[in-house]
Amino acid sequence: MNISKRNWLIRSGILLLAFVLWTILIQTADVQPAGVNGTNVGFAAVNTWFHRLTGVHMGIYTVTDWLGLVPIVVCICFGVLGLMQWIRRKSIAKVDKDILLLGAYYILVILGYLIFEMIPINYRPILIDGAMEASYPSSTTLLVLSVMPTLLFQINRRAERQTVRRITAAFVILFSAFMVIGRLVAGVHWLTDIVGSVLLSAGLYSLYRAAVLAMDH
Repeated sequence: MNISKRNWLIRSGILLLAFVLWTILIQTADVQPAGVNGTNVGFAAVNTWFHRLTGVHMGIYTVTDWLGLVPIVVCICFGVLGLMQWIRRKSIAKVDKDILLLGAYYILVILGYLIFEMIPINYRPILIDGAMEASYPSSTTLLVLSVMPTLLFQINRRAERQTVRRITAAFVILFSAFMVIGRLVAGVHWLTDIVGSVLLSAGLYSLYRAAVLAMDH
């Protein structure tokens, strides 16, 4: 087995296992009715302390919510690229395999999001438009950290100019950092929601990288 592929596979396994263990801990460690309407929250002491520290900033929430469309646009762009290749080459089998894998990866990310929407682990620390919403993991954080690294990865594979690669890297890093920090301080998620999203997205992305390396070799 190629060493790089093996390393990415091992990394993916460790991160996804960490996410599973983290999810279990959230439901068992220091669980208290500290959420909105008395809903249970794991790691209650840490989560409530951090929530009091940051407070609630709906302006930041709104901005990061709208900016959550950016990774969706990235997904659409790669979808259009794959569709154009399919039409031009007259066979889906002739579409670049890393683009096909990317489509499967995006579907996997969406499935992960839908599963946790249907099976709430906990609820947001505040009501959104008067309603309780599932909070774990942070869907916006999951989307950003799952999709934006694929933009950088694909640009590095396809762009010949180093300047394009550097600009993309700076954009992805700064945008991702802003979104994660924004969701943290907006006060619409528990701290543990963000941590869960980081673990899950990193694990899924590592799996995608391993798949592409396996395809390359």
